[in-house]
This record gives sequence, structure tokens and C-alpha cells, in this order.
Amino acid sequence: MALRTGSGRCAALLLTVAVAVATGVLTGCQSIADAASTSGCDGTESRVEKLESYGVLGSQPEGTVVPKGFEKHESGCWQDSGEAQLYASRTYVFPGDKAEVTAHYRTVAEQEGWKPARPSQGASEEGQPAGLCFTLAEGDRATALDVYFLTKDILEAEERKPGPEFDSGSGYRVEITAAADGSPADCSD
Repeated sequence: MALRTGSGRCAALLLTVAVAVATGVLTGCQSIADAASTSGCDGTESRVEKLESYGVLGSQPEGTVVPKGFEKHESGCWQDSGEAQLYASRTYVFPGDKAEVTAHYRTVAEQEGWKPARPSQGASEEGQPAGLCFTLAEGDRATALDVYFLTKDILEAEERKPGPEFDSGSGYRVEITAAADGSPADCSD
């Protein structure tokens, strides 16, 4: 009789798992198996360190300043809508022309093995370059390098208050991103 009770418990457990999996499949919800296989940001520390190691993050045109509150690499992993995204970035202010910034990063990125992912992101309202986007050569579409100019709206959305350095020139960000699952990455719009 004890064997039968044990078998009944196993059968009940298997039935519960089967119903949960089937319910997820039939309703379009994430099943237990899918939830278990999605690790999100877990175990991505070494990949974030790899993003931080690219020399292009620390490169800057002569005269560039690091604004107060932005002295360190900002890096990590964030998860939004179930997709985990790895990032490493630096924020700078350049007192000269935005075209000098884009020319500098185009040269440095290509020397480091990045290739343009798409043409320059056009021009801003003042006719200045709006940004650059690269992926790694050798077919690595999972890692993107984005160089873009900061606006008041971007900083406000990040809940960051621009310091006086931003009044002396153009604030910009150099950011390397990668999807945690290795899917193709893209630059900001």
C-alpha cells in the first residue's frame, strides 16, 4: 500500500507539472520550463567586464572633460520586458565641434576592430552629427558601440542633473551594449 501512495504522489506531481507546462503553451504565457531556462542577468559579470575593457570607452578627444557625477564607468545588466541587456558606458563633455567628436570615435573604433553598423545617425537641428553606431568586426552582431550626444531630455529621463560642465560644450556618451542572450544588439535611436 505504501508503494501505491508514493506512486500516487509522483503521478500527482507529474500531472501538476504537465498541466502547468500545457497551460503556458496553450495560453501563450511563459511555462515553468521556459522560466527556469531564462537566467536574465545571472552570471553575466564576466561579460560586463569584457564590455568595460574596450579601450574606446576611455578614449576621448583632447580637451574633453569628465563631468562631475560621471567619473566612473557605468556598467552592469538591466532587465526590461524579460530581455536582459549588458552595458558599459562613459559620459563626457567636449568644448569643441561635435564633428570632432564623431571623427575621433570613428577613427578609434575602427582601429579597435569595430565597423560601422549603419551610416551616421544624421544631423541634429544645428546641422551637427547626431551619433555613430558600430558592431564588432568578425561578424559579432551581438555587441554594439554607440556614440551619441546627450540632450536635456535624455538626462532628465535618467533623473540626472547636468552640472556646469555641460554648459561649456556638448555632452556625449560612449556606450557598449550586448544582449545577455547573445542576440543581435542595436544602438539607440
